[in-house]
Amino acid sequence: MVKLNKIYTRTGDDGTTGLVAGERRPKYDLRIEAYGTIDETNAVIGMARLHTGSVKDLDAMLMRIQNDCFDLGADLATPDTGEKLEYEPLRIVDAQVDRIEADIDKLNADLEPLRSFILPGGSEAAAYLHLARTVARRAERLIVELADQENETVNSAAIRFVNRLSDFLFVAARWVNDKGHADVLWVPGKNR
Repeated sequence: MVKLNKIYTRTGDDGTTGLVAGERRPKYDLRIEAYGTIDETNAVIGMARLHTGSVKDLDAMLMRIQNDCFDLGADLATPDTGEKLEYEPLRIVDAQVDRIEADIDKLNADLEPLRSFILPGGSEAAAYLHLARTVARRAERLIVELADQENETVNSAAIRFVNRLSDFLFVAARWVNDKGHADVLWVPGKNR
């Protein structure tokens, strides 16, 4: 259980931040960038949810994903160093990946196949979901780069989850755009 009595601690005034196990790293560290970008993704999903509240199934999916994004941040903030910890670190698990895939399949079943790329937009909810998708893709690039670093570890389920997350956000944006009928299609070379 998380308990925050005091919001400011002054420990970051030196330009560092603490990982879950206590290690301090510069605030620009790639691991901090990765879970910070997941936090940013979560905030944009929150903005999208301002426009999806009346769509109960989708809003419930987004709320679960927001919670999973916190799990992902905790996972990334607790690198597996091989040292024994006094607690079980929170990790993204395959069941979370499976659930987001099931949600994608459920929404995608209502959509016609794409015949063109689509421009981000349509409804307000779709625009925010597309923005969340692009932030999630940036997070994925950072997480994969982190996993590729010597002396860094990243849970493989976390990489799969963030990859599915951007897929989910794309499908959800189409779904909320009148099940794809209000999508704005890209017309290659239209303005030449």
